[in-house]
Amino acid sequence: MPAPDLSAADARRLALAAQGFDRPRPRRRVGAPDLRRTIRQLGLLQIDFVNVLVPAHYLVPFSRLGPYDRALLDEVVYRGREFTEQWAHEASIVPVETWPLLRYRMEVHRARPYGFDSFMEKNAAYVEQVLAQVRERGPLSADDLPDPEGASRRIPGAWIGTVPRAVLEAHFGRGTLAVTERRANFSRTFDLAERRLPADHYRREATREESQRELLRLAARSHGVGTATDLADYYRMPVRPARERLSELVAAGDVREVRVEGWREVAYLHARAKVPSRIEAAALLAPFDPVVWFRRRTSRLFGFDYRFEIFVPRPKRRWGSYVLPFLLGDRLVARVDLKADRSRRRLRVLAAYVEAGVRPAPVAEALATELKTMAAWLALESVAMERRGSLARALAAALRG
Repeated sequence: MPAPDLSAADARRLALAAQGFDRPRPRRRVGAPDLRRTIRQLGLLQIDFVNVLVPAHYLVPFSRLGPYDRALLDEVVYRGREFTEQWAHEASIVPVETWPLLRYRMEVHRARPYGFDSFMEKNAAYVEQVLAQVRERGPLSADDLPDPEGASRRIPGAWIGTVPRAVLEAHFGRGTLAVTERRANFSRTFDLAERRLPADHYRREATREESQRELLRLAARSHGVGTATDLADYYRMPVRPARERLSELVAAGDVREVRVEGWREVAYLHARAKVPSRIEAAALLAPFDPVVWFRRRTSRLFGFDYRFEIFVPRPKRRWGSYVLPFLLGDRLVARVDLKADRSRRRLRVLAAYVEAGVRPAPVAEALATELKTMAAWLALESVAMERRGSLARALAAALRG
């Protein structure tokens, strides 16, 4: 077997640099340009509103930038015309120029909840009525729409809740509507995509192959280095066409094939990626952070087995409910189960574990600092440590210090 082009450490540092961890957090107050730059570097922010700690898409910029005004992220995304929402890596915030690259998927979008397509076919008049209401009245939410005639408003047992919401979401998934706002209760308002998106992006047309090539190019930029499976996962693309498009990107010089120490598959290195000499990060990572969202890649890069267990029955959980990996330098060295206790204004550390072979003391010191920073960012007054996990004792001592 030929010698690897990149060491395992090189690959880790490349991946973290591509994700923005090769620079220190701003010492000044974080502003809108910082947030815009971060979203663009990542290519997308996966949206998740589980609020055990803080919705994950707010935590991803915090990991890279430190404390910032969360209302500023909403302003950057929804008050301007530079970003929009669409299904990318699940529900995501993306730059508007990425929207037309996803159009080929919108054309075959299935209404969620799955099986709702049949309702839409049988109730075509109501589906068109919803669109007409938006066209005539401007941005609307599900609460602004009438009930479907002769049918229940609610969809029993479906997470999406109501028929009006499901119809709006279906139009959104098909690219007819675009999100204009998130209200205080996290509900969305929708307007015609042609009114919400800049005309040059809304009207841009690209073939499936052109779109896939560009999405993989963006994925390679945001990953630095990755296998075909890694890069395909970034925008939820099937692996088979991804391999074909990657061959075309190799021929164009946008990526090159490399071998990474310990990786079985060939990897693809972005043409402009550079290996930093070191990474000096100290950050807690959201469960939906691109660094850790693909379990196989996380294991391959960091030797870290990560599973988000919030939907796992409590008796079967190994680490806890809302567990965040802790990045120190270029390694994932610990994991902590966190909960924001807003009524008592404290950040609860339900459990803390250090990875095997890692010295607890320096990890505990760095993690204590990050937890205090996070608590202040969330307007919580203290950090409360519970005695569970291999790092609990050292972390409790560091927090007291």
